[in-house]
Amino acid sequence: MMLINQKRIVLIFCLLFTSFVGQSTANLMTVIQIQPISGGYAIIQAQPGSKVLFRERNYAVDEQGFVAIPFGREVAGLHEITLVDRDRTERTEAIWIDTRSYVIQRVNGVDQSRVTPPVSVTDRITAEAVKVNRARSAMSSLQFWREQQFIRPAPGPVSGVYGSQRFYNGIAGSPHWGIDYAAPTGTKVIAPAGGKVVLAEADLYFSGGTIVLDHGGGLTSSFLHLSRLLVKPGDIVEQGAVIGLVGATGRVTGPHLDWRMNLHGERIDAALWLQAQ
Repeated sequence: MMLINQKRIVLIFCLLFTSFVGQSTANLMTVIQIQPISGGYAIIQAQPGSKVLFRERNYAVDEQGFVAIPFGREVAGLHEITLVDRDRTERTEAIWIDTRSYVIQRVNGVDQSRVTPPVSVTDRITAEAVKVNRARSAMSSLQFWREQQFIRPAPGPVSGVYGSQRFYNGIAGSPHWGIDYAAPTGTKVIAPAGGKVVLAEADLYFSGGTIVLDHGGGLTSSFLHLSRLLVKPGDIVEQGAVIGLVGATGRVTGPHLDWRMNLHGERIDAALWLQAQ
C-alpha cells in the first residue's frame, strides 16, 4: 500500500490557501480533496464560470464550481495551478506532487498473437483504440463522481497495480493502467459508483469484454476482460448494480477484472480514488 506524505499535504494546503486571505470570493480556489502523487488528482472548488490551468491545459469548473484535475503517471515535483475567474483575474499557486516508483511485472504464457499482433488485425486494433479513447473522454453533467463514495467493483486479491511496467512473454509492453482483481470466471462485477454506460463491447482485441462508465466530471471507469456484459450503451446504472461478469477475454493468462480510471482522458490510479473515498 502506498503512503502519502501528510506533512507535504499540509504544505500544499498552505501554499494554496495562504495568499487567498483577504481576497474576494471571486478569486477563491479551495482544494476539496487531493492525492498529491503521480497518478493522483485534486478536486477543486472555485466560482462558477472559472477555469483552472494545469500543465498548459484548461479545466473548466462545472455549474457548481467543481473540477477534478489529473496527475499523470510521470507527473511529479513542483508545479503550478492557475485559477482564472470569470473576470479573467488570474492567481497562480504552487503544488508539490510526490514521485513514486513502479514495480516490474513479468507475465508469461500469453497468446503470442496478443503480444505481437499480426498485420491483419492492425486496422481493427486502431479502430478499437479510437472508440475506447472517445468513450474515456466522456464529459457529462452527472455528479456521481463527487457525490458517492466509490466501492470495489469485484472481490478477490489484487494481482496487478497501476503504473507497473509489464513484460509479456519477455517483451516490454505499455505500463499497466488499472487494478487487477483475481476472481473466477462468472464473478459479478458491480458499478463502483453510479454512471452512464458509454461503451459496451464484447470482444475488443486486447481487453476482450469491455465496459466504460461515465461518472460525470470527466471521470470514467473501465472494466476489462469480461466474460459477459449485462448493460448496453446509454444505460444509467446505480452504484452496486451488476454490470458484467469476470472473464478471461483479450490479452490474459487467467480470469480477472482489470478496473481502470481516466480523468479528462488522463490515466489515473483507481486505488488512490478508492482510498481517498
